[in-house]
Amino acid sequence: MGQRTTGGRGAHERAPRPEDFGWNDSMYDEPGESGEPEASVESGKSVQPGKSEEARAGGTGGAAPASGGGRRADGPRQRTGRGGRVLRWTALSLSVLVLGTAGAGYLYYEHLNGNLTKKPLTLGDNQLKHRQNAEGRTPLNILLLGSDSRNSERNLELGGSRGDVGRKPLADVQMLLHLSADRDSISVLSIPRDTKVTIPECTDPEDGSQHPQTTDKINSSLQHGGPGCTVATWMELTGIPVDHFMMIDFAGVVDMADAVGGVPVCVDANVHDRRSGLRLEAGETVVRGEKALQWLRTRHGFGDGSDIGRARAQHMYMNSMVRQLKAGTKLTDPGKLRSLAEAATKALTVDEGIEGVKDLYDLANELKQVPTERITMVTMPWEYSDGGSYVVPKPGDAEKVFSLIRDDIALDGRDDKPKKPKKTSDPAAPAGEIPVDVRNGTRTVTLGPVNGRAGVIAEELRRLGFAQAGTDPEEAPQADTTVSYPSEDLHGDALAVAKALGVPERSVRQSAGVEQVTLVIGADWREGNAYPGQPEAEEDDERGAPESANALNGDEEKCMNVNPAHTW
Repeated sequence: MGQRTTGGRGAHERAPRPEDFGWNDSMYDEPGESGEPEASVESGKSVQPGKSEEARAGGTGGAAPASGGGRRADGPRQRTGRGGRVLRWTALSLSVLVLGTAGAGYLYYEHLNGNLTKKPLTLGDNQLKHRQNAEGRTPLNILLLGSDSRNSERNLELGGSRGDVGRKPLADVQMLLHLSADRDSISVLSIPRDTKVTIPECTDPEDGSQHPQTTDKINSSLQHGGPGCTVATWMELTGIPVDHFMMIDFAGVVDMADAVGGVPVCVDANVHDRRSGLRLEAGETVVRGEKALQWLRTRHGFGDGSDIGRARAQHMYMNSMVRQLKAGTKLTDPGKLRSLAEAATKALTVDEGIEGVKDLYDLANELKQVPTERITMVTMPWEYSDGGSYVVPKPGDAEKVFSLIRDDIALDGRDDKPKKPKKTSDPAAPAGEIPVDVRNGTRTVTLGPVNGRAGVIAEELRRLGFAQAGTDPEEAPQADTTVSYPSEDLHGDALAVAKALGVPERSVRQSAGVEQVTLVIGADWREGNAYPGQPEAEEDDERGAPESANALNGDEEKCMNVNPAHTW
């Protein structure tokens, strides 16, 4: 099959079809719309970037946006050349960009790959590893970053300050998109840009400059060598493995909002934020272009005027756009799609594990399987620091959210609780007959491994009667200590190992990634012979995100609360 060219005088009269490239372009098709029977994903299979196998998915399952009176389209676009703290673009449009433009498979010519900017995934010393579930599948975590770069004329025209030209950009919007291992749910976690964190030592891959470990606001991590340092910072803070990142500057949101014909948003009162330029009447409005950009950058006009309210508004926008796409909004004009694809790929910076636009297409096929009612967006539970100049993770609640994502438990609380095993269903073998593989997982992004840790705990197991406990030289960095077993007949053996060391039953899980009972000593157990973790949770403990995470479901159509100081 010959390679086609695109654009200009060499463009073909007939746009290439997705099947010309071996891609499935049914992204927005409702069941039966494409003329083919609804398909389902084969159990245990998932598409990985760069692989040729296509994910097969059925109906989109999303609900159409509410219709009826009260909706109005914006007038002509207005330039937002206002002073003050200008645009904080949101990475939410990036994920929608993947969902939207990836469906237009026929535009993904090979030359678009050259538009993508690629950088290392992480500048930390290690990449945390996923734990496989019983079916051998792993979740997928994508860090979505919105840069506030003013280093282009277009970004300046959209509200950037010329005084910031040449300044290294900040990552003012950061969202982790977690796709569950079973591909049944998506959890999106935002962290406020003013969160004070430990930024690990990073070396800039462009000029070799070294940035020592420091404590600062999380948005400044991008200035310490690029997105790879922000990824390392996230892994240090949350203990969550990151598989990919995608970063875009704020100009992309204008293209995307225009391409889908606008996005419905709602406010509970007339709002006028002079900093962002947003001016809307109460009720629902379809925003597009720069008006959409104003919605996404608005801070003072929403909630309490902080970044927390802005994050909520961004979640609402993202949910609304996904509902638009799921409901059948189509990007069908070849000329507009070509321009959108060009602009999107030129604005996009991705990790080196994403080889090209075909990988983005495959990622979109993974994401599209999830119905909107199983998409949950939260903000990291937080509290103000002394003096209120920054925020910090809220003790207990923030770690609960991180732990749920690490354990691949949906933030909507709708995952089935693990069934308590019957005490007599799988009796443990005598301790001396249970082979145990002990691995050292104590390394973190900022702390090296505790050397010899696996040997110390293996020796403790042997003292407790597990004569066949041995060490594995392979490191397995992870935040939590776990005991895994490969098949149900070894469940009792795994429970016996956990009980002997004081590891809670919730940390015992079946995994296709091990061949025998395997203990991984996590970063939560760097010293001592008895596990120092939290006590076992109550049986009726809530599995969803805590109330302080301000969760928003993908099907919820709510109005944004307007700050009374910014009404008209």
